[in-house]
Amino acid sequence: MKSLLSAIAIGTLAASLLQGCASPPVNTSPDELYKDGEQSFQKGRYENAVASWKKVKESYKSPELTAKAEIGIADAYFLNRDYIEAAAAYEDFRKLHPKHERADYALFRQGLSYYKQINRIDTDQTPVKNALAILESYLKLYPGGEHIQEAQERVRDCKDKQLQYEIYVGRFYLRTEKYPAAIARFEEALKTFPGLQHNDELLYYLGTAYQEAGQREKSREAFDRLVREFPGSTFVARIPKAAGK
Repeated sequence: MKSLLSAIAIGTLAASLLQGCASPPVNTSPDELYKDGEQSFQKGRYENAVASWKKVKESYKSPELTAKAEIGIADAYFLNRDYIEAAAAYEDFRKLHPKHERADYALFRQGLSYYKQINRIDTDQTPVKNALAILESYLKLYPGGEHIQEAQERVRDCKDKQLQYEIYVGRFYLRTEKYPAAIARFEEALKTFPGLQHNDELLYYLGTAYQEAGQREKSREAFDRLVREFPGSTFVARIPKAAGK
């Protein structure tokens, strides 16, 4: 019996040694790790790509390879819809490599990462403010940049969203009969956001607020401006008939 147990123990030990010899530990080089990350990225396995490229960063093999891994990590976060992490990664890249040839791309993508976080008008507007600030910086720093047209479109949309938020808040004041607060909000928005597509709505509610506050002359001025500047607006038909007299 003892001989049998000894034979089994020896056999098990031998098998373990053979198994260990068959799959020795492999030290993957930073270049191989980067290629592994690229393959994962191309297959849409963004979390695996990030994991591989983080190891490349930790290797400190070369500034060039590190920079490629860093921008790759940011892109992987972005495509995986991890926009908070993406914004932070693009910002880190710009801080670490301000003169890099892809610094403009990182700035644009940082703004786009904030833009992708924008939610409803009745929620926190911080992503709108952040997106607008970063994208306006892009327009200023890179007037001939590759993404200039899209950046301009996103800036206009951010401003329009800010205007919609001001209208939303002003209407709340209007509903709760806080007419001076509503008027102040609408007037300031009219100065801050000229020429946007929701200015007809803004003028309508400004005229309404004036009317409810008993300021008939200013109410007529706001409604007249609405008719003059936006004759085809659906808000023109909503002007009270008495307001034009």
